[in-house]
Amino acid sequence: MEYILFAVYLVLFAWIVTRTSFFTKSGLSKPQLVILFFLKVIAGIFYGWMGHFYGNFAQMVDTWNYHRGGLEEYQLLFNEPHIYLTNLFHNSYNTEGLDSFFGSKNSYWNDLKANVFIKVLSIFDIFSLGHYYVNVVFYSFLSLFGPMASYRVMTHAFPSKKNIILITTFLVPSFLYWSSGLHKEGLIFTAIALIVYHIYFAKQEGKWRLKRILGVMLGLVTLLLLRNFVLALILPAITGWLIANRWPRYNLAIYFGIYLTCFVAFFGLRYLSPALDFPKAVVDKQQAFVALVGNSSIPIRELEPNLVSFIKCTPQAITLSAARPYPSDVHHLLSLSASVETNLILLLVLLFLLFRLKNLTPARNLVYFCVFFSITLLLSIGFSVNNLGAIVRYRSIIIPLVVTLMAVYTDWARIFRLAGHFKKNNNLNN
Repeated sequence: MEYILFAVYLVLFAWIVTRTSFFTKSGLSKPQLVILFFLKVIAGIFYGWMGHFYGNFAQMVDTWNYHRGGLEEYQLLFNEPHIYLTNLFHNSYNTEGLDSFFGSKNSYWNDLKANVFIKVLSIFDIFSLGHYYVNVVFYSFLSLFGPMASYRVMTHAFPSKKNIILITTFLVPSFLYWSSGLHKEGLIFTAIALIVYHIYFAKQEGKWRLKRILGVMLGLVTLLLLRNFVLALILPAITGWLIANRWPRYNLAIYFGIYLTCFVAFFGLRYLSPALDFPKAVVDKQQAFVALVGNSSIPIRELEPNLVSFIKCTPQAITLSAARPYPSDVHHLLSLSASVETNLILLLVLLFLLFRLKNLTPARNLVYFCVFFSITLLLSIGFSVNNLGAIVRYRSIIIPLVVTLMAVYTDWARIFRLAGHFKKNNNLNN
């Protein structure tokens, strides 16, 4: 039965992809849309396969735990529907303030992200009859909206770079893998992309229509439910974007001003209210990860809840989130692919710095949003996480933003000319 359902839904959703206006308006052909959808399904199947056969070794047991939780909720829907409809709103903890909102244990908000995702899977189970790989088809379709929204924004901003944007938005292996498997990353990136999409096109249209406001709100609520610290990080970037749209001549100064204000508030609000101790919340999050000893956990210099400690740990945070895993960290297929990809992205950074296009008309506020949001996300990951598997998964949600921007701003024609010139001279010398 599972194979029949999988085949039926795969064909059905492949057809729906070619009939969905949000996808067809991207300018991609129907075969291209179907191929992208199939790639996500294949990645989602591989994700489930890895979680099933190598879950403990590769630390990917979460996806099947979510699946089992979804089945329990699915049974609850038929046996005790009143509990099914209300259990998301039950808070059995007494913690308050940041200890509750950003806490890693005894926290309603920490449990909520898993509970919401399990609830989504339970809805899938109604139609899939509880089969994991059939759910992959549903999730692949739903999470395709994220990269498609990002692709439409980037191709509108940089219309001459469509092929590059197609590759960097859909085909970077770590993003394809982590955003396609039955985990939260696919929905989290979709939420981010919807926010970017609606803010960008609201500016292009010169007005805020209701669907733009609702789209942004949907993205923000999704982040609140699935990863609230990303919501806290994206709000300053959104604020900067909206204000800079009003006064574009001062856009960079506006962003710096907002982030300087956030920096002061991060370290200073605790003196106004102990409940707003943000440094302690980050330290607690790091300690929770340190306590979870896993195959890819590494020793780190632990934070203290003060400015000096954060400054001293900043190089470590940058290295952890942007440069690991090293080749020496490789222990299995996933860590090998992550290490290779990380080094290729670092090579792209170098090429971008050396061969940056100067005459490309920029969508400056979009660029600043992506840069400031991505930097703060990487720092937050580096400050709080010491597990390389979790780091690679958490940072995957910004790859279509930062990698795409670096790729479109790199002068590839000049690089290929220099490579051809070097090859020609080398052949002559030989």
